[in-house]
Amino acid sequence: MPETDPRLLLLIPAYNEEARIGPVLLAYSKYFKEHYRGPFLLVVVLNGCRDGTIHVVRQAAATCGGIGWLDFPAPIGKGGALIEGLKLAPGTDLIGYVDADGATPPAAFHDLVKRMPGKDCVIGSRWMPESKLGEEQPWKRRLASRIFHSIVEGFFWMGIQDTQCGAKVMRREAVQAIHNDLRTADLAFDINLLYCLKRAGFRVREVPTEWTDQIGSKITLGRSSLTMFLSIVRLRLVYSPFYRMLAPLRPIEQWLYLKLGAPPSLPPRAAGKTEPIPRVEGG
Repeated sequence: MPETDPRLLLLIPAYNEEARIGPVLLAYSKYFKEHYRGPFLLVVVLNGCRDGTIHVVRQAAATCGGIGWLDFPAPIGKGGALIEGLKLAPGTDLIGYVDADGATPPAAFHDLVKRMPGKDCVIGSRWMPESKLGEEQPWKRRLASRIFHSIVEGFFWMGIQDTQCGAKVMRREAVQAIHNDLRTADLAFDINLLYCLKRAGFRVREVPTEWTDQIGSKITLGRSSLTMFLSIVRLRLVYSPFYRMLAPLRPIEQWLYLKLGAPPSLPPRAAGKTEPIPRVEGG
């Protein structure tokens, strides 16, 4: 009897991705039907979409099957979308995510899955010597990325070269153990995730990946960089003895996030509290 791969759930957070997500969904569905021997489900988490993203997702699901979605009408940020999607972990063995723009091809994500044995989390890296970059980011974004990496490493000492690459996969048990500590709803979510995994003693492996910069990025250097900087400062404070002393300043923190057009951080959740599992449509 042929060996069966673990149950695999892939999340794709999406914000107004009507123009780009259709071919990505079809490519992932076709690839994993042909190359993966276990149960595979792709779930798109729509985050306040105001365009026709939902119609594109439904059409892809009707065309090839194995695609579901969670639709949140109000903007909850990329991090918020992934926090909601990760609540689906109890129904799978491995759960991962990629960006909706197709920067990570299906074979590259599958490579992360193949490297999972013996690890709790495997993440793709664009900054390792063996990485294959089909189209590099503009130099300004590369410079900003390296500066940001230096700040993250100075704050958290995780020894990870690329925290922001949108290609990661984790064991169900690791996700469930840290889920209540995931509170960053914006683009700094990846740092929150990786730091929680490292802090809890889970084994994180960074590997070279294949990645292509895509036209239409929603990240703006000015506002996005400031938001992410504020988020990592806040994260550093959360895991310090001073955070409780700063409680009177939290309304200002939330106001500042909203002024920047970013989703505010999520409130603390009780340890051991079971989060309700969202209902996936389609599938």
